[in-house]
Amino acid sequence: MKYKEIVKILKNEYPDAKCSLDFETPFQMVIAVMLSAQCTDERVNKTTPSIFAKYSTPEDFANADVKKIEELIHPCGFYKNKAKNIKACAEMIVKKYNGEVPRTMKELMELPGVGRKSANVVMLEAFGDAQGIAVDTHCKRIANRLGLSNQKEPEKIEQDLLKIFDKEDYKDINHLFIWHGRKTCTARNPKCNDCILKEYCKEFKNE
Repeated sequence: MKYKEIVKILKNEYPDAKCSLDFETPFQMVIAVMLSAQCTDERVNKTTPSIFAKYSTPEDFANADVKKIEELIHPCGFYKNKAKNIKACAEMIVKKYNGEVPRTMKELMELPGVGRKSANVVMLEAFGDAQGIAVDTHCKRIANRLGLSNQKEPEKIEQDLLKIFDKEDYKDINHLFIWHGRKTCTARNPKCNDCILKEYCKEFKNE
């Protein structure tokens, strides 16, 4: 099956592939993922130490003035909307879940500012329980180029991927596609001739 082969090839190429967001607690992971929307992980990692030095628990953020949160997260962009969601998310975790980040996809997706992609990341990174495949821009691009999915919407792409990959590979695909997308299968000027997956790529074959 070519799908197993794709995972094997990527694992050999990127044995150290892992999440690049820094965090110490499940709630810090939630915050980091929310901040990473339309922002690089590198920028998030440079910003979160000063944030978590001041606020680190759901209670801290729930009790914080939203303007203060805006100031702290400003470097990550879209700070007004993100600050509003972060405060509302923290309030829900405190009131509904006694200050503990919920451990199911359904409950995570009910949190303000947490969509399916973010919930997938939290389930995998914070709880070690991959429930799906987080479809970010890298995953979407690679899935389309390899012909694994012809869909454009992340949730539909994920459903296609879940049908063809084994559940045991979900956790690896989350990381491997991101690493391959950053290093080789880039949005602009992808390194197609050097790509380890070119024999599986429909776009390479059509060149």
